[in-house]
Amino acid sequence: MPTKKKKSGKIFVLDTNVLLHDHKCLYNFEENDIIIPILVLEELDKFKKGNDQINFQAREFVREMDRLSAEQLFTEGISLGKGHGRLFIETGKPLPPEMQNSFSENTPDHRILAITLYVKEKNPNRQTILITKDINLRMKAKSLGLLSEDYESDKVKNIEILHHGVETFTGFDKKIIETLYKEGEVSKTDFPMTDEQLPANQYMILKNTSQSVLAWFDPTTQSIRRVEKHSAFGIDPRNAEQAFSLHALLNPNITLVSLTGKAGTGKTLLALAAALQQHQQYNQILLARPIVPLANRDLGFLPGDINEKIGPYMQPLFDNLGVIKNRFSQQSKELNIIEEMQKHDELVITPLAYIRGRSLSEVFFIIDEAQNLTPHEVKTIITRAGEGTKMVFTGDIHQIDSPYLDMLSNGLAYLTDKMKGQNIFAHVNLIKGERSYLAELASDLL
Repeated sequence: MPTKKKKSGKIFVLDTNVLLHDHKCLYNFEENDIIIPILVLEELDKFKKGNDQINFQAREFVREMDRLSAEQLFTEGISLGKGHGRLFIETGKPLPPEMQNSFSENTPDHRILAITLYVKEKNPNRQTILITKDINLRMKAKSLGLLSEDYESDKVKNIEILHHGVETFTGFDKKIIETLYKEGEVSKTDFPMTDEQLPANQYMILKNTSQSVLAWFDPTTQSIRRVEKHSAFGIDPRNAEQAFSLHALLNPNITLVSLTGKAGTGKTLLALAAALQQHQQYNQILLARPIVPLANRDLGFLPGDINEKIGPYMQPLFDNLGVIKNRFSQQSKELNIIEEMQKHDELVITPLAYIRGRSLSEVFFIIDEAQNLTPHEVKTIITRAGEGTKMVFTGDIHQIDSPYLDMLSNGLAYLTDKMKGQNIFAHVNLIKGERSYLAELASDLL
């Protein structure tokens, strides 16, 4: 037990879902000791096979444990290196009476609680904390007097960063607005905003009592430039946020874009329209989304071949493509372009899992429903980008389907937080729904 080697610092007991969320989590607890219940390794065994990100995390953690493997893991533990604590594996422990009174079933979660109670009793002078992304398990731990926390190493500290894709400044100098309309840009030195208010590619609405203008900060020229509304492949922007989104999507100097907003704001439609508008600049347009089965049913339970299994999950992407197709007549040049691209696999709609291992060069890559990705998954996707590739992540952080992600820990929020201010990155938060009045009303009231 930790008491034999170390008398200070905290002791963290890790749940299985933490390891499946981040296989490198062992190195994020500073100089505190870590305990992995042996049944966690047993649970990891069930996740090793498969092509999803969760299976990748399980395999990588098992490899890390194999590298660290030593008999001391079960006795005095092993050091995780300079600046880190020691790692232990704790074998199973019987459920104490206080647990048997409340939790009669001998489930993995309850066995983890029993081990945490045992560790706490053996180390009365140290804080023992159960780390789990399972809210119910945290509540059960607290009912037993145990400290329990979420794994927060990759959580966004300030969720407001996602709402600042567009800034509105009122009472603005009339001369600056007139200059933007007349000359199209204003030098940063003549602009009354600070560096903190003007990160790279910041979009803004400048207003005074009689005028307003859409603008953005161009990090290349270090100037504030006017944003004009442009259409893309038959899709016209209906509000300022959509105009900003198309500007970022069509800007060749911005190669990474995140679009957030509630359902019906046009995130995916704008991204697809912009991709088609620029189809000659890319070898392929890829649209992908993570598959999150409903009711915990695996795809294998669904009837049909692989295309029939994944069809329902990809349908929203086909729906957006249908909206664009309906803008044109059957004999139009634009409709012929779309059909030819689909025929030659230049426009592909696919599950995100099929992208693993690929190197994507000269690709316009749209990742839909990105709020259901972990920060590690987002990193894995972006590191696939080769030369000439543009990546667009879209999603609604208020509609997360993954049971172990929330508004602060999902990959879309993490990406936006970490990339804000980079010259090649732009973020827009769309507010107004444009799908229909009914959809907007339901989104606001229900």
